[in-house]
Amino acid sequence: MSQTLYLRDDLQAAWQGKDIFDLLKNLPGDVFRDKEGRRTLRFELNGRSYFLKYHAGVGWGEIIKNLLQFRKPIISARNEWQAIQRLHDLEIGTMQLAGYGEMGWNPARRRSFVITDDLSETMSLEHLGVQWRDNPPTFRTKQTLIKKLALTSRKMHQAGLNHRDYYLCHFLLDESFAETNEFGMETELFLIDLHRTEQRRKVPDRWLIKDLGSLYFSAIEVSLTSRDRYRFMVLYSGLSLPQVLSQQGRFWRNVDKRAQQLLGKWHRKQDA
Repeated sequence: MSQTLYLRDDLQAAWQGKDIFDLLKNLPGDVFRDKEGRRTLRFELNGRSYFLKYHAGVGWGEIIKNLLQFRKPIISARNEWQAIQRLHDLEIGTMQLAGYGEMGWNPARRRSFVITDDLSETMSLEHLGVQWRDNPPTFRTKQTLIKKLALTSRKMHQAGLNHRDYYLCHFLLDESFAETNEFGMETELFLIDLHRTEQRRKVPDRWLIKDLGSLYFSAIEVSLTSRDRYRFMVLYSGLSLPQVLSQQGRFWRNVDKRAQQLLGKWHRKQDA
């Protein structure tokens, strides 16, 4: 039976001699998700906090359903731990791996897991829209955050990665930001929820558009100005604004179209 297993020293010492896959299957903790063969929870061990994503096997029904909907089925945690490793190679802030493993040939019954250190005392960028309505940021803070997001997106996409859930809620930063409202280029962002991330030599435009459109949609409440959007486009593309508008106009119109589609879908869901 094919098996991959890695445990960092702290977990290796705590679980020496145990069947790791059976141990993790029923590990107690604060459960955030438990459906479709995936279980996500926070647990504590020897005074440290960790996050576990355990895949018990999605079954052929779920795999076929995704394929019929032209979606790539997520059958293993391997996708996530490889994405984490790649982001570290690129020096893009993300989670710290504490362990991962995979067992079994059958894709419908394959068991796998990924364990990361808990990113405690952090907050999501999703809260910016609400926070900034009551406590507007300085010009420097807003512009620096736009620059950080644009350059992070550019580096990730140029390296052949697309996230597929690329929303502000999947960027975390130190919760002290809620008090200071100050953001600098040295402020670290952590990109999370990488289980759907794809890696290839070159990301097709349609997946770039989906990532960027999702990010733009999630920033709707931040009240971005046209100047803010142009700044992101220039930094992301590495071109001057006239070059962006003349060479990539259609691309960015499609990004905006994607964001508006998501916004319309969100409004319909709210009205239902």
